[in-house]
Amino acid sequence: MTSTPNARSFTLAAVLASTSCAAMAQIAPSIDLQKGDVSFLSTLVGTRYEIRVNKRPLVDAATTAGILLGGSPVSLQAGSSCKQSPCTLSARTSDGQSAKLTIAFGPHTATLTLTPEHPGLEVRFVTAGATPAYGLADHAVEQTLSTLPDKSFNTDVTGFADDAFQAGQGNSRLIGNFILYPTRHFAVLLIDPNRKIVHTSADEIVQGVASARSAVTMQYFFGDMHQIYKAYLDARNAAGYRVFMPKYQAFGVGWEAFGALGWNTNQSTDLESIDRYLHDGYPLRWAAVGSGFWPAEPASMHETTSFGLWDHHRYPDPKALVQHLTQEHLALLFGLRITFITTGPYSAEGAAKGYFLKDKKGEPASYVGMWPRMPYYLLDAHNPAALDWYMNLVGKWQQYGVTGWKEDFYGYNGYDLRDDKVDPINDRLMQQGQMVIERNGYLSSNGDLHRINDFNYNQDQDRGPVNALALAYSGFPLVYPDIVGGTFTENRFDIKRTPQMEIYMQRNAMWASLHASMGMGEPPWTFSPATAAIMLQAARLHARIAPYIYSNARRFASDGYPWPLAPLPVAFTDDPQVYARDNAATRGYEWMIGDALLATPLYGNDYNTATTRDIYLPEGQWMDFDTGQLYSGHQLLRHFALPPNKTPLFVGGSGVTLEDRDGALKVCVYPVAQNATATFTLPDDPRPITVKVQGLPVGQRWTSAIVADSRGTQIKWNVDAHSISFPATPGETYQVHAVAKP
Repeated sequence: MTSTPNARSFTLAAVLASTSCAAMAQIAPSIDLQKGDVSFLSTLVGTRYEIRVNKRPLVDAATTAGILLGGSPVSLQAGSSCKQSPCTLSARTSDGQSAKLTIAFGPHTATLTLTPEHPGLEVRFVTAGATPAYGLADHAVEQTLSTLPDKSFNTDVTGFADDAFQAGQGNSRLIGNFILYPTRHFAVLLIDPNRKIVHTSADEIVQGVASARSAVTMQYFFGDMHQIYKAYLDARNAAGYRVFMPKYQAFGVGWEAFGALGWNTNQSTDLESIDRYLHDGYPLRWAAVGSGFWPAEPASMHETTSFGLWDHHRYPDPKALVQHLTQEHLALLFGLRITFITTGPYSAEGAAKGYFLKDKKGEPASYVGMWPRMPYYLLDAHNPAALDWYMNLVGKWQQYGVTGWKEDFYGYNGYDLRDDKVDPINDRLMQQGQMVIERNGYLSSNGDLHRINDFNYNQDQDRGPVNALALAYSGFPLVYPDIVGGTFTENRFDIKRTPQMEIYMQRNAMWASLHASMGMGEPPWTFSPATAAIMLQAARLHARIAPYIYSNARRFASDGYPWPLAPLPVAFTDDPQVYARDNAATRGYEWMIGDALLATPLYGNDYNTATTRDIYLPEGQWMDFDTGQLYSGHQLLRHFALPPNKTPLFVGGSGVTLEDRDGALKVCVYPVAQNATATFTLPDDPRPITVKVQGLPVGQRWTSAIVADSRGTQIKWNVDAHSISFPATPGETYQVHAVAKP
C-alpha cells in the first residue's frame, strides 16, 4: 500500500552532508570509476575502497586492507584503470595468489566480484564501520553470539561478529546476511549459501566466505529505504533466491494440532478441537497437523517422510477428515521435512539412486539430530533428480487433499549444511500453488509465511518481538510468530493454570494478532472466561485487518519493502526518536502495517506486571484505534495505558485501510490525513484500487464526507467505529472529500 503522508523527503546529498570530517578522510585513490552521481574509489595497494554519492562518502574505506584473499591483502595491478562500469582488474596478494576484481554499478547498487585463480581460499571484503545496524534474521536472537554485555535481545546488531555464519547455529534456520544501516542509507550483502564471515561494528563492516568455490560478489545497496529494499529484492531474485507472491488463505487465523493437543493428535481429537474453535466464533482458515499422522509402529515410520502411509487407528478415514475441513473452508497443512529415517520407507530407494547427501566416501551420510529420534539421511534437494523424486513422494499426501505444508527441519546444529538446503522444495511447492509455512531458507521468501522458531511460555518473552522485527529488517516481513501462547511443555495438560499463564495468553494473543498470521493452539476454554474473551477478540481483530495486511504483503513481493511489518527505523528513517527502542531494555516494540496502522503491543518479559508503555508517535496525526482520540505526532506518550483487552493500534498516515467487516470487505477511511493517496488490492483481484483523500487541517473534525468514483458517481458510505467505510471495485479510483461543520 502506498501513500503520500509518510513519504520520506530524502536526498542522499542531505544525508551525506552530515557525515563527520573524520569519516570523510580522503584516501589516495588510483582507481576512480564514476557513473552518474556514484563513484568508486580505491587504492592499488590493499584495495582500500570507498563508495561516494555526489562526491561525498557513503561507504567509507577500511583503515587497512579492503579485500583479503587467503588472509592476505589484495593489491591491484600497477597501471590499472577503470573508465566505465563494469570494469575488471587484475589483483594479486603478497604471497602470490591471483584474482580478478570486477566492479559494476546499478541504479542503487555497487557490486564487487572477486574471482580467485584457485578455489578454496577465504575471501573478505572490509570497509569502515557504521551504526546502528539491523538484520541477520534468526541470528539476531542467538544470544550465544551476542556481543552485548548483558546478552539482552536487541534488533541493533552492532558488534555482531561471526567467522562461521550459517544455519544451525543455535536455533537459527531462516538465514540472511543482509545488514541495513538506515541512518547512512546503505545496506550490504554477500550472497553465498555456504559458511560465511559476517562482522558489523562502529569500526568495520566485513562480509566474506570461509572457502571461495568460485566468484565471490559483495553488494552495496544505497538510496532511500524503498530503493534499498527494491535493489535487495532484485539481487535475491537474480541469484535464484526468489520472493514469491503469498496466498491470502495463509493470512487468516490458523490452528495447530501440536499446540492444541500435543502428541494426542488423531482424527477424532483434531476435528473435536477444530469444531469447538469454529463453534466459539474463531474465524479459522487453515489447520496444521505437524506430526503423529504416521504409523505408530514401527518406530522407523515416525517421520513426515512416511509419505502416504497413515496410522489407520488414529486416522481411520483421512479423506473424511479432509472433506470436513474443506466444507469448513479450511486448508489442511502437514508437517514436511527432508529427513529420511535410515530404516524407514523410501530410504533404500533414495540411497540406491544417490538422492541423499553423501559423506567423504561417497556413501549416503547418516545424521543424528533433535528430530527424528533415529539416524536419518538428508535429501540432496539441489540434485534435480532427487528433487523430482521427493516431489512425487509429496504427491502421495496431496492425493488425499493435503494442500499446505509446515516445513520443519530442525536440530542440525554442528553439521556443515548449506543454508539453502530446503529452498528448492519450497520453490516447487510455491510454484504448485501449495500453502507453505517457511522455517528454513536462505534469502528466499518461498513461503506464504515466515515462522519464527518455537516461542513458548518458559522462554524469555523479549525474544519473540525482537525475532519478528529482525526478520522484517532482513526482508522476511510475513511473520507468523508461532502458535498463540506456544506450549507449556509437552505434558501441558498436567499443568494447573496459574494467574501468570492467564495474563501470558492474553498478551501473547494480542501481540500475535498484529502479524501476517496467527495460529491457535492452547484451548481458550481451558483458561478463565476473561482470558478466553481476549483470545477471541485478538483472533477477530486479526481477521478484520487480514485483508489490509495481505494487500501489503502483495506489495512486498513486488517491491521488496517490508510493508506488512515495517520497523520504525525503516518507515521513519530520518526521525532520530525511532532508534534504540525495539530492544529488551526499552521494549518499544512498534512497527507500521502498511502506511496507515501503527502497531504498539505491550509485550516482552515483563508481560506479567506491566500495564503501560511509552509509545512513540512519529510524524503526522494519529488516532487511537479503540477510542478515536486524536494525537499529534513527534511525541512520546509516556505511561500509556494498555490493558490486555485494549487494541494496541493507532491509525495515521493516509488513514485508509482495507478491512473485513462482518464478512464484507470494505475500504475504511479514518479522519487523520489532510491530503493523501492510498493504493491497495482485494485478496482475490490484483487490480489496484486507489483512494484519494482530501481531508481537513489538523484540529478540525470531519462531520461528514463525499465519496465519488472516477465517473463522479457518489458512493454510499457507512460509519464503522471511527471510520467511514464503503465497498470497493478493483481498478477503480475513489475521491473522498471531508466535510466540516458550516
